[in-house]
Amino acid sequence: MATTTEPSESFQISLEAAELYESAFVPAFFAQWAPVLCDSAGIASGQTVLDVACGTGIVARTAADLVAPGGTVIGLDLNQAMLTVARRVRPDIEFREGQADDLPFPDGTFDAVVCQMALMFLPDRSRALLEMARVAHVGGTVAVLVPGALDSQPAFAPFVAMAARRAGPEAESLLTSYFGCGSLEHLEALVESAGLSVTVTRTHLGTYRAPSVDAFVTTEVESTPLVERISAVVYKSIRTDAHQVLAPFTTSDGCVEAPFECNVVVASRS
Repeated sequence: MATTTEPSESFQISLEAAELYESAFVPAFFAQWAPVLCDSAGIASGQTVLDVACGTGIVARTAADLVAPGGTVIGLDLNQAMLTVARRVRPDIEFREGQADDLPFPDGTFDAVVCQMALMFLPDRSRALLEMARVAHVGGTVAVLVPGALDSQPAFAPFVAMAARRAGPEAESLLTSYFGCGSLEHLEALVESAGLSVTVTRTHLGTYRAPSVDAFVTTEVESTPLVERISAVVYKSIRTDAHQVLAPFTTSDGCVEAPFECNVVVASRS
């Protein structure tokens, strides 16, 4: 997974990192989930849609194609580099800077509010969901998609366990941040606490792809603060051991293709 950090909406990445995110990680991993989320949310022609924490805009782009003609999609993110790339890729879509827990829109603006692979990183998830509910109109939809629990990820669970043995408990804490909303029951309860009525809960199985085991390790270690907190010797041992841990998911040409589970919760503002 790309660009994972400890929860903090003040996190900024470079334009180079945002370009890499769009060129490598979106097609390899994130793009497969955008149609799942949009379909679950019932995105359709003529609707107004907000994509919260949009990154480089894969969900906004998918939604824009579905709402045409006559619909409107806005993507919102706090990261300037992500927005720069999003605007370059789809200049026909409006992308705005803003925080998920203080959405810059009037009440009841949108038919649907969606959020993919971001809720677990927001510093105040409850407040963000309250804001998503607020800007959806009565009868409108709020839909979120997040990774499932770590113990349901057959490649990541043993990788994190191995890294923790090598680097200590802090490695486990940092590498598991991506799975912070992994309990479907907890996610459903969190959405309901925003005053929303849950209509759909689903678990979807997709695929996490990396061009090599080394690339997998580089992404998972260097996209978190872990890389700054371990020695070169420990990092090398993690990289070495990863080849054995990920062997069941390594193809004949050296690529990593691992099953990856995500949860979707869809709710309505009643």
